[in-house]
Amino acid sequence: MKYQFKIKMMKNLVVILFVGLLSLGTFAQEKVAKIEFKTDVIDYGTIEKGSNGVRVFEFTNTGNAPLIISNVKSTCGCTVPKKPEGPIMPGETGEIEVKYDTNRVNPIRKTITVTSNAETPTVALKIKGLVVDPSKTSVLEKKDKSVMEQ
Repeated sequence: MKYQFKIKMMKNLVVILFVGLLSLGTFAQEKVAKIEFKTDVIDYGTIEKGSNGVRVFEFTNTGNAPLIISNVKSTCGCTVPKKPEGPIMPGETGEIEVKYDTNRVNPIRKTITVTSNAETPTVALKIKGLVVDPSKTSVLEKKDKSVMEQ
């Protein structure tokens, strides 16, 4: 009788240990990369046609696994993004360089989509501003003299 009791206790102990190990495995923290940008919008302001169109989005991997940026694309060919080549280790910073074609005299409203292995796998970055041509005068600019006085 004592022998059967010991066997039953051993079986219960094995079951409890097995369940405990399973639950421990499910609650163990998974290693993930996290991407955190200093800003998700860059404002060019008003710039002249042909000026430097390169701007940089800076980010940090705040996760506990290497961050791999697999793709960076723009909404049009006038904006060319450049992604980091290698993985960004936890705690390290990286850059996404964006070059806008400033020979296009227009308002700037573009989105750059970043795809990675981060906890949030897709991030949308935005650039905005206005490219003006200083050699062209606007019809809306105030004249020194009226048409009658000229």
